[in-house]
Amino acid sequence: MPRLREIPRAEVTDEQILFFYDRLFGPDIDPAAPAASGGHRTVHGTPGDWWTVFAQAPQVFAHAVRGFALYRNASLDPLLRELGQARAGYARGSQFVFSQHCKQMRSLGMSEAKIAALPSWQVSDAFSGIERAVLAYTDALVYDGGRVADEVFAVLKANLSDPEILELTYITCMYDMHATICRALRLEFDDRPEPIEEVRVPEGAAVADLSADLAGE
Repeated sequence: MPRLREIPRAEVTDEQILFFYDRLFGPDIDPAAPAASGGHRTVHGTPGDWWTVFAQAPQVFAHAVRGFALYRNASLDPLLRELGQARAGYARGSQFVFSQHCKQMRSLGMSEAKIAALPSWQVSDAFSGIERAVLAYTDALVYDGGRVADEVFAVLKANLSDPEILELTYITCMYDMHATICRALRLEFDDRPEPIEEVRVPEGAAVADLSADLAGE
């Protein structure tokens, strides 16, 4: 379950939050109620706790939703936008962001071959030159904190307008942020145990000086 409390419908007074509760869960559903009681699960099949946790702070909720509305007036090709968002989710390790934007790419007509190749795009022949540049740029934004090679940026400049590059940069970084938040608060499909933990010595095995054993001492 998420690390922050979910806000039940009965406690919500903000009209925008109520609008999204109705739209995404149904007007008679309390999305913060246990699933067995008829709560949770959006109409899109996701757990939905991103919405109920963000409802903690209506001003944050409103700011985030305004960010989503940016798509309506953006000039960037939606498939390039989604390519950056999905790769940002993968690079940041957010199963939720990656999964949702794979679905969105599919709904926009992206081929299954490209979606399947996204984790290993560097060695795939599935992508066009501009798509490879978008993926390389996304990796530079997420993995390298914005340190972008001139050669990568030159391909973007040759194929996209300055406003389109700014949109790509802003939206990709916004989803890097959302991926980070989902992991930190264990929201949606990122409600998963920490995968890296110590593997304990089996019962009855001796605890030895590993460094000495490996050094042949």
